[in-house]
Amino acid sequence: MSDKSKILLIEDTVSLARLYEQYLVKENVEVISVETGKEALAELAKNTPAVVMLDINLPDMNGLDILHFIKQKKIPSSVVIITAHDSISTAVEAVRGGAYDFIVKPFNANCLITTIRNALEHQELSQIVETIKAGARQEYHDFIGSSLAMQAVYRIIDAAATSKATVFITGESGTGKELCAEAIHRQSPRAKQPFIAINCSAIPLHLMESEIFGHVKGAYTNAISDRDGAATLADGGTLFLDEIGGMPLELQTKLLRFIQSGSFQKLGGTKIEKVDIRYVCATNKDIQAAVENGDFREDLYYRLHVIPITMPSLSKRGNDVLEIAKKLIKKYSFEEKKAFHSFSRDVEAIFKNYDWPGNVRELQNILRNIVVLNSGDIVRVGMLPAPLDNMMVATTTSLDRLNILPVLSLPPTKGDANVPKTIKKLWHVERDAISEAINFCDGNIQRAAKILGVAPSTIYRKRASWPKEE
Repeated sequence: MSDKSKILLIEDTVSLARLYEQYLVKENVEVISVETGKEALAELAKNTPAVVMLDINLPDMNGLDILHFIKQKKIPSSVVIITAHDSISTAVEAVRGGAYDFIVKPFNANCLITTIRNALEHQELSQIVETIKAGARQEYHDFIGSSLAMQAVYRIIDAAATSKATVFITGESGTGKELCAEAIHRQSPRAKQPFIAINCSAIPLHLMESEIFGHVKGAYTNAISDRDGAATLADGGTLFLDEIGGMPLELQTKLLRFIQSGSFQKLGGTKIEKVDIRYVCATNKDIQAAVENGDFREDLYYRLHVIPITMPSLSKRGNDVLEIAKKLIKKYSFEEKKAFHSFSRDVEAIFKNYDWPGNVRELQNILRNIVVLNSGDIVRVGMLPAPLDNMMVATTTSLDRLNILPVLSLPPTKGDANVPKTIKKLWHVERDAISEAINFCDGNIQRAAKILGVAPSTIYRKRASWPKEE
């Protein structure tokens, strides 16, 4: 049985079909060529190719009808449209209708090979995604989000929760590190025992040891009575040390000794206490850099860094931002006695394209601002606070990133003799940026497109629009 990926080539010009087959002869693919739409439909009824190369102009039917058939029958094939320059708008419509990408005639071997490789990679990833989606969770404890990045986090929590091994959570501020720690505790056999959290960077240095280990009366000024610390309070449960990268070195030494032995003394005391604790730590700092700089003990790092979990930034969680926003807007509206329940399409586009440097915490603040300061049932662009109010809202900007509308650079004009030479025309700037990205990615259009934040088809369109000579 062949392990080659099947490519269905639907091209009515036999000479071109043979040329394309020759281009792909060294690839690990099996090309099945047909000349008509009827033959294509018959082949699709028998086999499921990984990639379908589809010419729009066929002798017996419109190629878009075949694309519609593939989508209607839910055939899991990546469709690459073959089009000419005068049919780019139709190809864009095909992408909008579910095609993976399009390629513009005439194209050379390298262009075809790169497109097919990208399509096969997309097909493989799509299959993985569909497999995971079948068991995907949209909510998990206090988390909201069904993205692949969060599914991976949920699975690690499931696996780690039953163990006593220390979990080390990293991630940007606002990504939900404390939610992750709480989920580990609630998923564990210790769920009915205490969950005690300490922010190691928020407590003054002279009080940190007392906060963790407690103190006896008279241990220091204002210590007017004995006091249990987090270590005692967390006995049998979980101790969460948040922002542990901010812990002073002298306390790191005591913490290491405590973790190794499970015993400690209160500040100013002589009695040794023994506890049973599960440790979860978190930081938004580069802890390995801190170790190299001598700001964090290496032995403590390796003692704590047993099961690492990296919380993804909101900008890397795809549609999770909308899932979270829809949940929160209803929650805040209920609390503030408002009627908001959804967002306009422009607002959704802005939410998806914004980088969210403050992550979920920033999203929470913006939604709270909108609900408190506005009224209505749908959140619209005019209600967005800074910095979202300055984002481009034009559909040609937001939808181009979603692979829907073509954005073509204007050709250079003549008679611009008075324009300073330091000012480049927009298409020059685009050409330089795209060319640099493609060279950096060794000709891989898919990777270049990802770096540039556009769809692969956008790169093809823009390259086709550039004049050959300036």
